[in-house]
Amino acid sequence: MSTNYKYDVGLSNVGSYQVSGKPFVSGAINATTGATVSFPSVTRWIYIANYGTADCKVGFSENGVTGDNFLRIAASGSQPSNNSIRLEVKATELYLNGSNSVDVMAGLTGIPVARINNISPSGTNWSGSAGIG
Repeated sequence: MSTNYKYDVGLSNVGSYQVSGKPFVSGAINATTGATVSFPSVTRWIYIANYGTADCKVGFSENGVTGDNFLRIAASGSQPSNNSIRLEVKATELYLNGSNSVDVMAGLTGIPVARINNISPSGTNWSGSAGIG
């Protein structure tokens, strides 16, 4: 009996992270009252620059940026060289809050968003309650 198994990419597929990422850019995001960046596929890396006049909270869930599980990027006004960060993470969404001008650039893998099972038993995305914000 033969089994027709189709090999496909997933989170542990090394090759998806060894090649250059497909570019994704979104600029001048107004996250004063919150904003979500949804990526069309899983990220290989993310670069975030805060050009705004207020600090920007960055998290991987809405609970992360409204709670205690976020990364803060200081306000820069116009010089993001000291107010930016590059993250090597597998993510499908990014949550921003606080700044009036944030740029996000990412390198995307060929892994579809649907291949990530990031839903907890309670039915919610990464809540941020356990350090994943």
